[in-house]
Amino acid sequence: MQFDDDLNACAMLVEQGDPDRFRAVMAVPVARRAVLFPIYAANVEIARAPWVTEEPLIAEMRLQWWADALDEIAARGVVRRHEVVTPLAHVLDPEGARLLSASVEAHRADAHREDVGEIETLDAYLAATGGGLLWAAARALGSSSEARTRAAGLRLARANWCLGAASLARRGRRPFPDMSDAAVGQVIAAWRDDRSGLETRPDRPARQAELAAWRADGVLREAAASPGRVLDGTLGGAEAGKRFTLALRAAGIGRAV
Repeated sequence: MQFDDDLNACAMLVEQGDPDRFRAVMAVPVARRAVLFPIYAANVEIARAPWVTEEPLIAEMRLQWWADALDEIAARGVVRRHEVVTPLAHVLDPEGARLLSASVEAHRADAHREDVGEIETLDAYLAATGGGLLWAAARALGSSSEARTRAAGLRLARANWCLGAASLARRGRRPFPDMSDAAVGQVIAAWRDDRSGLETRPDRPARQAELAAWRADGVLREAAASPGRVLDGTLGGAEAGKRFTLALRAAGIGRAV
C-alpha cells in the first residue's frame, strides 16, 4: 500500500493524538507503517469520540458512527468514504474489524462518564480497548501470538491509564475505586507485577506491534513507586530517555514490553 493523502492523514492523526504510538510505528519498515497507521488512527478517533461533547447522547452517536463503519468493513460490502475508514478497510479483515468494534463498545462507558467501581471492571475495559487493539494491529501484520499480544496490550493500557488518570479526574470521572494514594499504589503495584501471558516469545509481527508498549514497564514502575504522581498528573520520564529506550527496542536489544 502506497502512502496517499488518506494514509498521510492517518499518520498525522496518530502523531498529534498518540505520539508514543507514532514513534513506535516510525520504528518499523514503511510497509508495516501503512498497516499500523490506519488502525491507530481509528483508535485515536474512537477513544476521543466520547470526550468532544458533554452530551452523552451525542457521544453515543459519535461512537455509533464508528460501530457502523466497522460493521461495513466486517461485512466486506460498500464502506463509507472517510480518510481513516477507507485505508482501514484495506488492512482489516472481518475479525480485525470486530476487534475494534469491541473497543467501541467498551468506550461507551466514557460517553456516560461512568466511574470505576471495581478493578475487575476496569481491567475488562482495558483488555478490550488496549489488549484488543494491540492484537488487531499484530494480527494485521500477520502475527499468530494472540495471548502474548493481548497481554502486552493490557499492560500498555494499564500504563496509559496511569498516565491519564489525573486528566480523567479533572473531566469528572473517578479513575480508581479508592482514590487514596495507598489504594491506588496497591492497584498499580499489582499491575506492575502481573506478567501473566508474557512468558512466551512473540513472533516477529507481534514484536513490531509491541513496540507500541515501549513505555509500559517504566511507567508502571514509576507509578507504583509514586502513586501521588498518578493522581496529580506529573507521571512520566525524561524525553531523551524515552527515545533511547524505544531505539533499543526497535533494534531488538530491549524487551518488547
